[in-house]
Amino acid sequence: MTSASPTTDGQVAGPVQWRDRKRYAWLLGAVIPAVPFLAWGLVTWTGLDAFWFFGPVFVFVLIPLVDLVVGRDPDNPPDEVLEALEEDRYYRWVTYAFIPVQYLCLFWTAWMISRPHLDVADRVGLAVNAGIVAGIAINTAHELGHKRESHERWFARICLAQTFYGHFFIEHNRGHHVRVATPEDPASSRLGENVWEFLPRTVVGSLRSAWALERRRLTRKGGNHLTLRNDVVNAWAMSVVLWGGLLAVFGLGLLPYLVLQALVGIWLLESVNYLEHYGMRRQRLESGRYERVDPSHSWNSNNIGTNVLLYHLQRHSDHHANPTRRYQTLRDFPESPVLPTGYAGMIVLTWVPAVWRAVMDPKVVAHFDGDVSRANLHPRRAQRYLSRHSAGTTRPAAA
Repeated sequence: MTSASPTTDGQVAGPVQWRDRKRYAWLLGAVIPAVPFLAWGLVTWTGLDAFWFFGPVFVFVLIPLVDLVVGRDPDNPPDEVLEALEEDRYYRWVTYAFIPVQYLCLFWTAWMISRPHLDVADRVGLAVNAGIVAGIAINTAHELGHKRESHERWFARICLAQTFYGHFFIEHNRGHHVRVATPEDPASSRLGENVWEFLPRTVVGSLRSAWALERRRLTRKGGNHLTLRNDVVNAWAMSVVLWGGLLAVFGLGLLPYLVLQALVGIWLLESVNYLEHYGMRRQRLESGRYERVDPSHSWNSNNIGTNVLLYHLQRHSDHHANPTRRYQTLRDFPESPVLPTGYAGMIVLTWVPAVWRAVMDPKVVAHFDGDVSRANLHPRRAQRYLSRHSAGTTRPAAA
């Protein structure tokens, strides 16, 4: 059998000829850490301080517009080229390149905030921009943290240090991927639950889960869980060293802005979590166990703009089916439920729960063929959804 191999222009040669049309577009992911520099350039060019808040405009206005204009990409790499595509190291270096630019952005932002000529509003804008970068960096950590190579898992920790959210690495891999699309998963949102209710539940629940997972792992080995061998502790230690170094160099006045950028990054990550499994539920088998994860348990999107910037995160069904698979080989499945647009645009909808419900609740009901009892229902609103459905309507329940 002839083995396929990648060529320098991204074409995979062998029994099947296939070209990754997005091969060089993946480099655009490095645009995200450049957002604070773009904001500074726009302020300098125009003299308008409002451009210090360019980051949210870039993510929540420009990217959704690109999604609408460029459209969707239904192209899947064929099975025959997956192995060769996985081994193409170019794609790894694309993700590695994000990290130094992320840290350049962080140090530059800290330096800018420490300068006396900026007022508080300007500094807040800089911190929000850095938080947007930090949130996308958590997605880079997500891509790297699933890999078998130990250096890539350490790269994931480095990405997470900026937001003090290193426990995500433990909870996501060993918690969320086990419990996804079940009521027990703090990172799976429920039908009828708005994003503002979801955020505290997932943040607190994920932290508790990560700590419990590490305590259980270390106890099984006969050791004390209060040790640097605890991956939650050593991840937080990296953040302490990073933040401590920044405060030592740029002053204690930087602290509120470090906290702000971390909160923005965490909010961005958990807003994406809210989208990915809204209302989805795996059914219990006669054995009492949940059915295996399949493509029907995750919301997907093939919008090219957001997919390129997020390393195919929106092809979420294949990611859950094959967690170690690299982003360039993730595929779309026809049985996966599909979001109306990309993640960036969908996050905007979450800000107004009534609009979110009007768009998404009918899609969840249709996904379960009208049987909302099979959905992951918000406990406080379950009866309302069940009664409305039994009355023959798919209108979203009131808040």
